[in-house]
Amino acid sequence: MKSAVLLVTLFFVGASAQLKCPHPPSQWCTSWEIAKACQVEEQCLDYNNRKDIKKNNEQNVNVELYYECLCGGCREFLVLQLYPTFLMLHDIMNITLVPYGNAEEKNVSGKWEYVCQHGPEECYGNTIEACLVHLLQDIRSYFPVIDCMEMSPNVTGALEPCLQAHEPELPVKTVLDCVNGDLGNKLVHANAQRTQALVPPHQYVPWIVINGKHDDDLQSRAQKALFNLVCELYKGSKPDACTGKDLTPLKRESVCLN
Repeated sequence: MKSAVLLVTLFFVGASAQLKCPHPPSQWCTSWEIAKACQVEEQCLDYNNRKDIKKNNEQNVNVELYYECLCGGCREFLVLQLYPTFLMLHDIMNITLVPYGNAEEKNVSGKWEYVCQHGPEECYGNTIEACLVHLLQDIRSYFPVIDCMEMSPNVTGALEPCLQAHEPELPVKTVLDCVNGDLGNKLVHANAQRTQALVPPHQYVPWIVINGKHDDDLQSRAQKALFNLVCELYKGSKPDACTGKDLTPLKRESVCLN
């Protein structure tokens, strides 16, 4: 029912485009090509994000990570805390990865251009990871690839071997076509909007939001022992992994200031 309401909304948003669109509204968000042809790309990106969130268990602990791919503190949290916790507690948590961080964007002749804290290579890597999330859809597919990249000495250079190790059916060319094309540009813009809409506004990365909330205490506890925090906050029947299980806390809390 909610999907039908959204499609009606999309219909009115793209009414003028729909006159030229050969596809019915029910198909507008089924592929990037159709969304682009009907000029509802941004609406469909938002729709797919909301759909992924709603389909998850409402009792699950929601963890949103706002980060940038070359930030040392971001990589440390993702590799040492978030991914190991995901491996053990994926049934009771929902994870949202938003690669953008402290970047800045501006619209130049209808296309978004980005300046990233750690240079053009970081903008490239952020786009790669945004494309992986979009192309693979399922976090069980894209998170191992992103973790593999983030734990590598050369994050962007690790794309091909990490795909081969975890998702060999996804061609590198498909990812790069996304990265270098209109789709990748719009995906990063969507992440920029999501980051800019944070309340309170982010002051550094990694910026961690737990169940829709960010404060210093949650941030500190997540960076020290995310596993413990997720087990504590989950209101359903605790999984076996939460009984007496712990992760080694980080020795320090690293951030990249905005």
